[in-house]
Amino acid sequence: MPRTYVIGDIHGALKALEQVINEIVPAREDRLIFLGDYVDGWSQSSEVISYLIKLSQRLLCVFIKGNHDAWCEDWLRDQQLSDNTWLSHGGKGTVESYGRLSAAERKEHLTFFESLYNYYIDEHNRLYIHAGFSSMHGPAHERYTSNYSWDRTLWEMAITMDKRIRKDSRLYPKRLLLYKEIYIGHTPTLNYGVDVPMQGCNVWNLDTGAAYYGRLSAMNVDTKEVIQSDVVRKLYPKEKGRNR
Repeated sequence: MPRTYVIGDIHGALKALEQVINEIVPAREDRLIFLGDYVDGWSQSSEVISYLIKLSQRLLCVFIKGNHDAWCEDWLRDQQLSDNTWLSHGGKGTVESYGRLSAAERKEHLTFFESLYNYYIDEHNRLYIHAGFSSMHGPAHERYTSNYSWDRTLWEMAITMDKRIRKDSRLYPKRLLLYKEIYIGHTPTLNYGVDVPMQGCNVWNLDTGAAYYGRLSAMNVDTKEVIQSDVVRKLYPKEKGRNR
C-alpha cells in the first residue's frame, strides 16, 4: 500500500533531512508531505531546497510554505536585505548559503518557493498546514492569509483542551471538527519539554526543534510510526543553529 509521510520543519539541516529520507526509503508510489520552514537555521538552507527539488522529480512530494520560506522568497525576488527581523532569525545564514549558488539556480529556487502550497487537504480529509487558521469555516475562508504560516492559536487551543471533552460536546472547538486530522509545524515541541511529535485533540505537531537542539521528525500518517534524525546540533558541531 502507498504510504504517506509528513515531515516537520527542516531549517537548513540537510544532513538531518537525508537521514530521515534514507530511513523512510520512499517508493515511487509513496507520498511525502513537507510542512514548511525549509530554510533559516543551519548552514545548508540553499542545499536543502536543491535537494527537495531533485527529490520531487522522482517522488510524489507536497510542499507547504512556512513563514521562513515566505521571508526567503521575498528576498530572492528583490534581493533586498531590509528585513532585519528575518536576518536575526536565521536569514543571515540563508543569504550566505545562497552565495554558493549561480543566478540560474537562484531563479529555480524562487520558482520553487512561488509554487508552495499554503495548505493541503488529502483524500481522507486530513489537513496539512504550517501553522494554523482562525476561521471557523476552514483555511479557505481565512481573512488573514498570513495565519497559514504564523498562527499559533490553533495549536494552543488543541494542546490545552480538556481531554475529557468529547467530539460530540458543544464545548469541542468547531475548527477541529472540520478535519479528520490536522498536521502542523511552526511551534517547536521543545517549548513543552518534548522532542517527539505531540498530539493535542486531532492535531499533530511535527516541529520537534530541528532548528535548535532537537531532531527532524517524520510520521507515517496511517500507522503513526515516527522516524527521527540524530540530534541536529550533533550533525553540525561547529554551528549554533537558530538562536531565536
